Amino acid sequence: MFSNRARILVIVVFAAMLVFFIYKQVLELALVCLLMIVLVIVEYFKQGTLVLAAKHYHDKDYAGAEALLKQIKKPEWLWDKRRGIYEYMLGNISMYKQDYEQAAIHYDLASKYPLRSVNDHVAALVHAANIQIRLGNYDKADAYLEDAMTHEEKMTAKMKAVIEKLKQELKKK
Repeated sequence: MFSNRARILVIVVFAAMLVFFIYKQVLELALVCLLMIVLVIVEYFKQGTLVLAAKHYHDKDYAGAEALLKQIKKPEWLWDKRRGIYEYMLGNISMYKQDYEQAAIHYDLASKYPLRSVNDHVAALVHAANIQIRLGNYDKADAYLEDAMTHEEKMTAKMKAVIEKLKQELKKK
């Protein structure tokens, strides 16, 4: 939930409090400060700046969201659900920037992790299929659409219509 600078500031404050409490021999409070430092560090590795990036993303500030997402140095260390959202947002940002190769990579990775809902998962697969059609990789596109259809009973009618349209486009190729 913090930016990296805010995390460093919080750690410095708790470290100062830790030193003070050790000096005053209040070990219970010193342990609480140590626990808070550990929690902030674990949260950095498991969640990163994803919450702040999501806020920027939903406000359509894609440059700000991308800058915050780039602060995550090891995305493979994020919790699985967070990794899926991370890849999905980067895929959408890449689409916005019309960088279709990068978008395809991010959507493919997003489809391998749990997302907020089945519809988001299907959307990642459909975006990946659409990009593969545009790039001329029809077999990959068909595989993505088949994977998306495994969730047919839970997807929206709009998503079904998009999949059907993409299947029709594939038949023409």
